[in-house]
Amino acid sequence: MARKSDPSSNTAPDKGAMHLFALRSQIDKLDLHILELLNKRATVASQIGKVKADQGGDVFSAAREEEVVTNVLAAHQGPLASVTVKAIFRELISGSRAIQKQQKIAYLGPEYSYSHLAAIQRFGEASVYNRTANIAAVFEEVVRKHADFGVVPLENSTDGRIVDTLEMFIRFPDQVKICSEIRLRVRHHLLSNCAQSEVRRVYSKAQALSQCRNWLSKNMPQASLHEVASTADAANLVQTVPNVAAIASREASVRYNLGILAQNIADSPFNETRFAVIGAADSTKTGSDKTALMFQISHSPGALADVLTAFKANKINLTWIESFPFREAKGEYVFFVDFDGHRDEAKIKKVLLSLEAICQSVTVLGSFPTARAEDE
Repeated sequence: MARKSDPSSNTAPDKGAMHLFALRSQIDKLDLHILELLNKRATVASQIGKVKADQGGDVFSAAREEEVVTNVLAAHQGPLASVTVKAIFRELISGSRAIQKQQKIAYLGPEYSYSHLAAIQRFGEASVYNRTANIAAVFEEVVRKHADFGVVPLENSTDGRIVDTLEMFIRFPDQVKICSEIRLRVRHHLLSNCAQSEVRRVYSKAQALSQCRNWLSKNMPQASLHEVASTADAANLVQTVPNVAAIASREASVRYNLGILAQNIADSPFNETRFAVIGAADSTKTGSDKTALMFQISHSPGALADVLTAFKANKINLTWIESFPFREAKGEYVFFVDFDGHRDEAKIKKVLLSLEAICQSVTVLGSFPTARAEDE
């Protein structure tokens, strides 16, 4: 006698397949709706660009872009991670900017150096990127208007100030302004296509080697350390030279088809580099801003204390201060500071007037939105 089939065994898979088909159909409809909204937004952004062009304004506005992202993240409730949402809107804004004008961004190359990653984090993939051989060339590109903006490293949380950048601000005191800052969380990885025990030489930029020196001493005692111009140059070198490794980014490992022997090898887990975006003008107020300036003072007792007192009297918080040798005069120094507040605020105007009265020279390098730290 034939056995009766179990109805549930035949219908259950059909119900599951139908449910999956329904969900996928819902996704397809949502995708088309999202696409429609994206293009509507881009159309409006293009119209804004035409208005700004008629008024002589620039396509890039760090203050406005910061406001857009802040508003979106404030309304965001998941389940997407905030970093994902921010990346989506970064590219949306980048693409909308490119419709108005495809901007040229100069950076310290080559591709997939940390400066390149910082530039992409700020301007997105739709911009045109001009790589340069050194920091001086980034400034030159902006000053000569071969690039709309430049991205230069300003300071590292481990190694401190970037000397070449400060020198160029002294060289071009009135020709460039800081209009935005980028804080890049630097993740160093050991890259190679051989086993870690087979590595005999490690290549990277001097700063990267310095930031990983304790890890290298402990884990790579058999390998000698060698400096090259950039982390990306180091990764490129590993492709052709046997028994070597590079310290570079995860993106460099993908670009140059290298294995990751060890991840996050920096000695400090909080390794971060702050970059400045330079252009012809600085940024308008956002309500969460910094102002950067450089000044010189006389060689007299209490001169620096007088400057610091001016900030204290106006209740202004200093967020960075550096003394830097002025090469054109022996024994002279230029001081770099940035602090909370925008140059258009009343108390900032007041402290700037005070500084002009007590300093030999004062140059405002720019006001710009305060950046948040992000992973590379």
